[in-house]
Amino acid sequence: MKFQKLIQEHNNQITLITAILIVAGFFSKYFLGNTLGYDIFLAVASIIAAVPIMMHAYQALKVKVVSIELLVSIAVIGAFIIGEYNESAIVTFLFLFGSYLEERTLAKTRQSIKSLTEMAPTTAAVVQDDGTTEEVDVDDVDEGDIVLVKTGGSIPVDGTVVEGHGYTDESVVTGESREVGKQVKDDVFSGTMLSDGYLKIEATKVGDDTTFAKIIELVEDAQDTKSHAEKFIDRFSQYYTPAVLIIALLVFIFSRDFKLAITVLVLGCPGALVIGAPVSNVAGIGNGAKRGILVKGGEAMDTFSKIDTFVFDKTGTLTKGNTSVSAVKNYGTSLDNTFALTAKVESLSDHPLGRAIVTYAESKTYDFQELEVEDNQTIKGQGMMAQIDNHEVLAGNLKLMSSHDIKLTAQQTTDLDELQATGSSVVIIAVDGKVDLIVAISDIIRPEVAKQLQSLRDKGAKHLVMLTGDNKATADYVAQQVGIDEVHAELMPEQKVEIVKQFQQVGRSVAFVGDGINDSPSIATADIGIAMGSGTDVAIETSDVVLMQSSFEALVHAYGLAKKTVLNTKENITIAIGVVAFLLIGLIAGFIYMASGMFVHEASILVVIFNAMRLISYGKAPQVKQIPQTTPAIK
Repeated sequence: MKFQKLIQEHNNQITLITAILIVAGFFSKYFLGNTLGYDIFLAVASIIAAVPIMMHAYQALKVKVVSIELLVSIAVIGAFIIGEYNESAIVTFLFLFGSYLEERTLAKTRQSIKSLTEMAPTTAAVVQDDGTTEEVDVDDVDEGDIVLVKTGGSIPVDGTVVEGHGYTDESVVTGESREVGKQVKDDVFSGTMLSDGYLKIEATKVGDDTTFAKIIELVEDAQDTKSHAEKFIDRFSQYYTPAVLIIALLVFIFSRDFKLAITVLVLGCPGALVIGAPVSNVAGIGNGAKRGILVKGGEAMDTFSKIDTFVFDKTGTLTKGNTSVSAVKNYGTSLDNTFALTAKVESLSDHPLGRAIVTYAESKTYDFQELEVEDNQTIKGQGMMAQIDNHEVLAGNLKLMSSHDIKLTAQQTTDLDELQATGSSVVIIAVDGKVDLIVAISDIIRPEVAKQLQSLRDKGAKHLVMLTGDNKATADYVAQQVGIDEVHAELMPEQKVEIVKQFQQVGRSVAFVGDGINDSPSIATADIGIAMGSGTDVAIETSDVVLMQSSFEALVHAYGLAKKTVLNTKENITIAIGVVAFLLIGLIAGFIYMASGMFVHEASILVVIFNAMRLISYGKAPQVKQIPQTTPAIK
């Protein structure tokens, strides 16, 4: 065991010594005329270089795997037996040198992923009760601890700012190269850098629970998730490599040419074929990771490349989810009292429309915080109902009103139609069985959506669909603005799932793009689930692709990257098969021998690696303009 470890640690030195011995051997023969010295140098080089190769072959045989190293080992022993020391020395050197170059080039493809782990903070300055700070290991920080981060420091936890202000570089999480302003009550992520200012942060997630830790775990796991091509190659190589041994044996039996038989072993090594697909996937996943695009492995990449139908949620996906109250229709006696009751109901919800109403109430200083909630209930796809200060309050859509036998007057119906015609979302509020308020709320369409949806079409998307729980008028307005092909509105979550299944039943490959929380059933049902930017546990666990920066430019990049990665994999497989065919033809024609065959073999491995490395630089990192932006609300 110690000897094996020693050999592994000095593999590069063994390669160098082998090269020196080979050079010395050729120098001895061609410059000194010493043939004996030539044979001795090359024989020693063969033995030294064969040791690590044979060790790997033995370890593979212990787990019942016929490896490439076994083929080379048998070929080298055969060449040694017949006195072809030059062939055995050159073959073993090329194999070791090829492994060295392969390791170096593969390291480059993994560098973008490795750089993520190097950014993970290791210590944190925890604020003590007396106001002093203590430097502790990041694993010793507990939820609820207050940590201090100064300019240039790395934020060690996920948390909420409780004191200070500054600007953070969140590119490690979102892929966006811009600074984000942070102040009290703002959320921050582990692994991001504080470019300016100082922050005291209350830890809400620590250690392996932080968003950054989950990103690293996801990307590392993705490298081990095989694509369909990799799975096929694994199955193929299980039979291919033993078949080469049998073919070499048959060649010897029928030709009685021992050198020809061992040459077949060398030429039959499927190195480029075995490595072609994995290196493409690693490079593609690394490209995405550097841009805040997390793809869960080769299989997800492969499936994503075949998507022809994109299904989008509306609120928070096609729109920013930055909603605000744009109109209030009052039919009661006291607007202040009614809106206070409304705000109290909506404060119990985390829905974007509810948050807009609460924000509006706070800006108008409506007094709702002290109101007492006696009972409350959320009704899926309809809204909320609550008992507040002896009043029954309903806040929701027409379905909610109808289910409680509450009818709108002619004027209220007219007002409702007019507000919905502007594309606004509408919340109807009934107090004690009578409609008192209709509140219109406008969302902001993402300014880049129309252009990027066209880019999706250019890259192969054939059908773009919007599913929303919002009213039809609003949905139609948004669809018209951004260029959606098909709209389904006023849906409950289970209805969205059914529509996704219907698309699948007619043979479409479906990607669902949503926020990863409310739409998690649809994300899980679709062939590919894509979470836009929330970075939450649900988004990371449910979806196949996570876009940390919530950008449609990133969505287009991810779609193009998936197609390029799969194409690159096919190119590598074609190159590998082409090389094997060339070597066999060369062997039959007599212009390929053992050493030259090994050279071509090792060169083919490097070709597929370099081909895959082109994926690392695919596309440009998404550029996002500085906030704030002045984008008109839906009207």
